Amino acid sequence: MQTVIRPADDKGVVSQAAQLLTDGQIVALPTETVYGLGANGLNPDAVAKIFITKGRPQDNPLILHVAEPADMEKFCHSIPEAAYLLAKTFWPGPLTMVLPARDIVPKCTTAGLPTVAVRCPDCAVTREIIRQAGVPVAAPSANISGKPSTTTAQHVYDDHNGKIPLIVDGGPCQVGVESTIVDLTEERPRLLRPGGITPEQLTAVLGDLIVDKAVTAQIDKDAVVKAPGMKYKHYAPQADVVIVSGSREKAAAYIHRHITGKDRVLCFEEELSLYADCNPLSYGREDCVETLSAGLFAALRELDNPAISKVYARCPQGGGVAYAVQNRLKKAAAFRIVDAEADEPPLCKGRCPKGAEGLSQSPSHANGVTTPFTQGGLVIGITGGTGCGKTTALQVLESLGGVIIDCDAVYHDLLKTDKALLCAIENRFPGTVKNGTLDRKALAAIVFTDEQALRDLNAITHGAVKNKVLEILNGKPHLAAIDAIALFDSGLHKLCDATIAVTAPEDCRIGRLMQRDSLTEAQARMRIDAQKSQDYFAQKCDYILENTGTAEDFQEKCLAFFRKLLTIKENV
Repeated sequence: MQTVIRPADDKGVVSQAAQLLTDGQIVALPTETVYGLGANGLNPDAVAKIFITKGRPQDNPLILHVAEPADMEKFCHSIPEAAYLLAKTFWPGPLTMVLPARDIVPKCTTAGLPTVAVRCPDCAVTREIIRQAGVPVAAPSANISGKPSTTTAQHVYDDHNGKIPLIVDGGPCQVGVESTIVDLTEERPRLLRPGGITPEQLTAVLGDLIVDKAVTAQIDKDAVVKAPGMKYKHYAPQADVVIVSGSREKAAAYIHRHITGKDRVLCFEEELSLYADCNPLSYGREDCVETLSAGLFAALRELDNPAISKVYARCPQGGGVAYAVQNRLKKAAAFRIVDAEADEPPLCKGRCPKGAEGLSQSPSHANGVTTPFTQGGLVIGITGGTGCGKTTALQVLESLGGVIIDCDAVYHDLLKTDKALLCAIENRFPGTVKNGTLDRKALAAIVFTDEQALRDLNAITHGAVKNKVLEILNGKPHLAAIDAIALFDSGLHKLCDATIAVTAPEDCRIGRLMQRDSLTEAQARMRIDAQKSQDYFAQKCDYILENTGTAEDFQEKCLAFFRKLLTIKENV
């Protein structure tokens, strides 16, 4: 078969594509997200050709593309009001909705499920082709299954030359990642795949949104899924992909320690100079996440080379479109993520005190390396991500007569009382202190868009907080706990006899945050994703306190743990 590429504005290309679809053939079509491998979604024989051409697993559902928003009623039933609201707000656009399927939709299109994924693409030529064909178009991304998606006509040609008759060339895809998928067949809307329509946008319309586990982690190969891109390893070049998280400097240091001559680096444009000797490839700017979205798959396809052994990739943080980029990169990496902040020799040099062997030690200290207990009272450093249970652990310490030093509260108190601190902030960030009061919004606008500015602010504030903590410890309390999310970044860990990471399963953390802070599940997940990983805290600290049971169970666990530490301290 000869494969022809025709520009979308060629005379007659729409009618040719429509006729091919009507005849049961496959046509590669452009959309705003990625190119799709399209066939008549109501023709089982045509749909079967998609699975064969892509090498796609039969249990991976297809998306049904329609020409008009109102067409979803032809192929779906029991449509909730939420679907109409989303269609009115985002269609045509990069949003797919999972709805109950009418009998007219064949089971091969839905992977045997009673639901169907449907969307109206924001691409005029593709909608006109669908309109003239008179049938909905089932169209997964037009790449070989598991490989990086296709965002240009040439990408499709590279994968399917000789296997399909026509590729309609609509130019590079603007969004660059597949559509957002939301399931509306349950009591609460569920995000199955992030994309160009962000969780924040969905929540604004729906008022509620659950994030499916498949978005943030690899799910079981036998799981039944309602939408594409949920179960299998996706979007990956031939080489293993490893995501390296952490600051630019720490990530570069990690990569330089581990990279070989057969490896490549996929990074942000702003980081190219850090990897000048590593043949780096940029996929966009970190400060413009839309460029990362548009450039990701083209970059992954360039790295799809058997001569490359491993790809070290940098991933954006935060919500919005960055959430979709994170999802695609994590899928490409099969969720292999290394925290560069934690990949350092242990900071503590002493030996585990006698009697401490029964306590739960961090893996990084499994050989007995930990902080030696000092003379005087017991000083414990407590850290960990939000929702893990640090507050409960601190309350138990307080019940034992401990002095709790909340470093976040210390910092905010210093902003009211420490003129030297305010002066230092104003000197570095002019205009942020007005009439002796810090303008936090003005300061945030500077430091959250400039990593160097944030480092400079931390250097100022960490020093002031550390001095205040030392002042409190000079009172020689019998037991003290330093509560600090930045326990290690600030150097406060050096004041501690023992550092403890409080951890908990992600589902437990999400539930606590939803209840405590009245967040949606999506908001809770994004808050967790914005922080350092639990592995970071676990590897940095001497001990781990895992919060897996009820509040009462964890209280008892903390009580036994801290009493043993106190006994060990008294015997030193």
